[in-house]
Amino acid sequence: MTEHNEPRIAPSAPGALSVDTPFLSRAAWARILPFGTYIFFIVLGDMLERAGMARAELRWLYPVQAGAVLVLLAVFWKQYEELRAAFISLKQAALAVAVGVLVLVLWINLDLPWMVVGSSAGYNPITEGEIDWLLVAIRIAGAALVVPVMEELFWRSFLMRWIEEADFQRVDPARVGLKAILISVVLFGFEHNLWLAGIVAGIAYTLLYMRHRNVWSPILAHAVTNGLLGIWVVSTGNWAFW
Repeated sequence: MTEHNEPRIAPSAPGALSVDTPFLSRAAWARILPFGTYIFFIVLGDMLERAGMARAELRWLYPVQAGAVLVLLAVFWKQYEELRAAFISLKQAALAVAVGVLVLVLWINLDLPWMVVGSSAGYNPITEGEIDWLLVAIRIAGAALVVPVMEELFWRSFLMRWIEEADFQRVDPARVGLKAILISVVLFGFEHNLWLAGIVAGIAYTLLYMRHRNVWSPILAHAVTNGLLGIWVVSTGNWAFW
């Protein structure tokens, strides 16, 4: 009687996806969709401006943009396990604030022509010669409270770790490899027209995340940078930085 051996299946490599595992998990989509929505409104605004709408008429698109992102963050809140973890310590918070201030200083100075890609007219809240303080308040609140959460969840919590391993939630931030760091930081930099400033900011926020192993740390630093940048822009009238 002939012996029939069952085919031997090689064990999966650590982190490899099985045939039944989706390419992107629900946890991944929970971090992608708010970011994708934010980018969608940027593209929409550019298309509407090209279609003939005045930039001043498009300023109210930002509240819708920030509001849509906020709604998605609320809908997916249960997926953000890292946000339900204990907040950072006072010492860690102090370092995050210091990093946020440093990034701001670098950001407004890294604006030589070769450090900029494309052009940006910025967000000008002046109406009939007067600053529209409601627009200013919404812009700063969105930039300081909504954007840091959305971007850090996408760039640091998801993308950087996902490049390292498909099951990104298992990845310890302190153990992320150089390739994943470089790819996520460079992409984050070129999300902004001040690409070099963006890369510097991405490196700073990434190092905080890896050092403290808590996404609240880069979120706080990012919020400090964006909030102070908004105050600086309104104080100086350098709308292009918005």
